[in-house]
Amino acid sequence: MNQRLLPQRLALQPRLIALAVSAACALICAPAATAQTAAPAGAASAVRAYQLPAGPLGATLMQIAQQSGQAISVDPDLVRGLQAPAIRGNFTAAEAMQQAIGNSDLQLQQTGNGTLTVRRKQAGEGAQSSLPEVTVSATQATQMPTQGSDTYTVRESSAAAKMALSPRETPQTISVTTRAKMDDFKLNNINQVLASSSGITVEKAETERTYFTARGFDVTNFLFDGVGVPLTYSTQAGDLDTAMFDRIEVLQGANGLSASTGNPSATVNFVRKRPTAQFQASAGLTLSSWNTKRMDADISGPLNEAGTLSGRIVAAHQEGNSYLDRYQPTKDLFYGVVQADLGNATVATLGYSYQKVHAKGAMWGALPLTNADGSQAQYAVGANTSADWSYYDSKEQRSFAELSQQLGDGWQWKTSLNYDQIDSDSSLFYVAGAYDASTGTGLFGFPSMTTSSNKRSFADSNVNGKFKLFGREHDLTVGLSWSRSRQSQLSRNTASPSGDGYYYDIPLSQAFGGAFPAPVYDGDMTTEAYTDTRKTVYAATRLNLHDRVKLLLGANYTQADSTGYTESNTHVLSQSAVSPYAGLVVDLNENISAFGSYTRIFNPQYQVDANHATLAAATGNSYELGLKGEFFQRRLNASASVFRVKQNNLANYAGAFADFSYYYNGISAKSEGVEFNLNGQLSRNWQATAGLVAMRITGDDGSQVRTYVPRRQLRLSTTYRLPQLEQVKIGASLLYQGKTSYDTTNAAYQGGYSVLNLMSSYEISKNLSVSLNLNNVFNKKYLYSVSQGSGYYAEPINGSVAINWKY
Repeated sequence: MNQRLLPQRLALQPRLIALAVSAACALICAPAATAQTAAPAGAASAVRAYQLPAGPLGATLMQIAQQSGQAISVDPDLVRGLQAPAIRGNFTAAEAMQQAIGNSDLQLQQTGNGTLTVRRKQAGEGAQSSLPEVTVSATQATQMPTQGSDTYTVRESSAAAKMALSPRETPQTISVTTRAKMDDFKLNNINQVLASSSGITVEKAETERTYFTARGFDVTNFLFDGVGVPLTYSTQAGDLDTAMFDRIEVLQGANGLSASTGNPSATVNFVRKRPTAQFQASAGLTLSSWNTKRMDADISGPLNEAGTLSGRIVAAHQEGNSYLDRYQPTKDLFYGVVQADLGNATVATLGYSYQKVHAKGAMWGALPLTNADGSQAQYAVGANTSADWSYYDSKEQRSFAELSQQLGDGWQWKTSLNYDQIDSDSSLFYVAGAYDASTGTGLFGFPSMTTSSNKRSFADSNVNGKFKLFGREHDLTVGLSWSRSRQSQLSRNTASPSGDGYYYDIPLSQAFGGAFPAPVYDGDMTTEAYTDTRKTVYAATRLNLHDRVKLLLGANYTQADSTGYTESNTHVLSQSAVSPYAGLVVDLNENISAFGSYTRIFNPQYQVDANHATLAAATGNSYELGLKGEFFQRRLNASASVFRVKQNNLANYAGAFADFSYYYNGISAKSEGVEFNLNGQLSRNWQATAGLVAMRITGDDGSQVRTYVPRRQLRLSTTYRLPQLEQVKIGASLLYQGKTSYDTTNAAYQGGYSVLNLMSSYEISKNLSVSLNLNNVFNKKYLYSVSQGSGYYAEPINGSVAINWKY
């Protein structure tokens, strides 16, 4: 037989074949290698203990071959960019391989001489292979990391019910931003990610504080790896970097199972990167408009020879100027995680992240949008109300520990402990009023110094697995969670020369030119502090009523206690509620399912009414009905649905007391609309995400409310590798948003707008690539948000060039 390396096949012993598989997968372009010799006797049927962390599929198959002595042959093109889940337990080589390929479109086969191989399933072919049916005793494969592949979708998510479900099996709308999409379009912070996500509106009221809405209501639930506590004041402070995340999932509607309390809007789940089985490293340098520079690095791999201990480090640094006058943000991120296999069935994980943001020239309150004559004020795109001395600093530290234990028969126990500390320190200048051009007056300023700290401890422990009833297998999750959030804030003001409060009459040069003198904070000092505790018990089951019918039922019971004070009010509050969950999925054919869901949630409130009584909890529910589909061997997911969301007793500003503190009343509002989502691969080299939302939001009397939330929204992102030159990738994203206004007078108003972004990249070699991004191609001028009656302009046309190295 001709033994030339190309293009003939190699005849090697099993261990050398395993090494060849590894090299071929690493080089991508190497030829296929197929074993021609018989496997050692008993290698295929011998049961061995495997402790393989999640990692590239090719590397995992190599380790299976090395440890089992089984001959394995793989075409590297079949496993390019694919990831394998962790393989832990006692298996034969065939069972371990079946675990590795999971629910992909690959199929396990055995040749006549005993060699194990994989091939791609043919159209219309099911999961059955030429091997006898493999029964796997460990937990079924979980969602693999998205990093290292071009994919724009996921095969599984546990965001809805703490059990692994495919998007099609989840009876709510779910979308995802994968690592590939973040890298393609340089989505380096959560504002950029969520602005490109279907159904989410990013309300950038100021440079350092952002609100988010979905289906008309505030998004407060931000989970990390499926656990977390609601955001304080419904706002994200600082600029949370995305370098440490593998993907970001968005579940629309109420989520009473994964999140104990909140609004019936959406839940955002950040999935952190984890250590890999094989050594890998990457680094990048990005140069952007306004002299902005970004450097990032990611190193991961085993820490001992046995591979039972692995670790990962992610770091990023960004600095530069801005299109905004005087604004100079700097950001540093560090993330480290260690994972240890403590036995055949136990995995422990420890992680820590630290992010520091220094924002010189940060804006507070944004630009006043209404003139004295009632017209809307107009400014240059770079207008900024900050003073030369303004700054906003924030630090976020997040620690977590996880223990995962396989209990046998497909059952798993997982416990997570978390501690976050989010601190901020600022000296800011607030500008408000209505400018009168005829007199040059009407604007006033307010300097203030504030320090705040939010310390959050939270834990979650759950058991999940399968049980048999009436001859069918069903899923069950039972768990409990606990959280405590301590928020404290101290503010110091100045006394104005006129003695009539903290505000100063200011000219235009001080309002927008940064010339207001550095203050001496000799005025009143105000403090406030809150402690919120949540205790939750939850359970969910997915009943397999028929091969085509699945019913998801669940509920949580939450006890929410809160104590705290401000300058004018104190409160002691204890509230509890049961939040039910019900969802039905009916498979109509091989690719399409119909689904419907009802979810409910409640949200304790700290605001007081005109009688100084604390408002009762806001309650919300959501209904959704639609169709879901998965196509092209689950590489493409799509959904279309109608929804109805209602929230009762929502705190709404109603006036101020004599000491200028606010009081509120409870209102009801509902949103009704339609939503379409698409995520994944349209063809071999074509990835895309699309999201379309149209809705209306009304109050009890049928009038329009929350007019600052856009009623129409379109999000499109797509990339394509050129078939003739697959090293080249081109792409575009389009963001459309309908008109918005602060209230029905339209004094603070933003018309509908579209923003087009472009990207391209070229792989110089297997290790080196360059990319080019151009944002806001048509230089559209628009306000980020009018939700506060003020606002500032989004970035004009800008671009970046990046060089990235990987190993």
